[in-house]
Amino acid sequence: MNTPLNADPAELAKFSELAHRWWDMESEFRPLHQINPLRLDWINGICPVQGLRALDVGCGGGILADSLARKGAEVLGIDLSTKALKIAQLHALEAQTPRVSYREVSAEALADEAPGRYDVVTCMEMLEHVPDPASVVNACATLVKPGGWVFFSTLNRNTKSFLFAILGAEYLLNLLPRGTHEYAKMIRPSELAGYCRKSALDVRHTSGLEYNPVTKRYWLSNDTGVNYMFAAQKPGRFV
Repeated sequence: MNTPLNADPAELAKFSELAHRWWDMESEFRPLHQINPLRLDWINGICPVQGLRALDVGCGGGILADSLARKGAEVLGIDLSTKALKIAQLHALEAQTPRVSYREVSAEALADEAPGRYDVVTCMEMLEHVPDPASVVNACATLVKPGGWVFFSTLNRNTKSFLFAILGAEYLLNLLPRGTHEYAKMIRPSELAGYCRKSALDVRHTSGLEYNPVTKRYWLSNDTGVNYMFAAQKPGRFV
């Protein structure tokens, strides 16, 4: 089956241009490195990943995929940025990360090829960068086993999020390159919950992610006004 490519060429070009800086802790990707331990612990607290087969959708340079593997999961990271994947593969070789591999394929194409293969699927900071986020959510639901978990993180679409995530993070604090996020592509929690329901995923847990520009500290909270995460489970028995 030929699945239409659910990707924005401009978005792919934007992240490909920065690919060589994925593992530079002081680069534009510093926020991802800083929040990664928080989201990893949140995921692992809900579904301990050791010994499980995990898929990281939109893996970029492999920050989360690498850490999932180091927690004991067998991980495949997928992305449509050739340059980012090469960086991820190079880092895995240099760091001698076990049980992690990478592949250039869309979530939709992989869902056609390998439905129900994964115990855990993660899709972090990616939905707000694709033309059809509902399609990605549905692909993730197809890829996970019955009883398995799908984890999403994205940005809310409201005035607060515009002020903090775009104006603040990109233009005032320079935490992210300008143009990283487009307000119109941000996704309200109610919208993401709707995508999950239509894909037969039950949202079990939510969490917000906050940042203090003075202390430069991130933490998890109940405030989903800007950055937020969903943990959704596919109905069925987890084997």
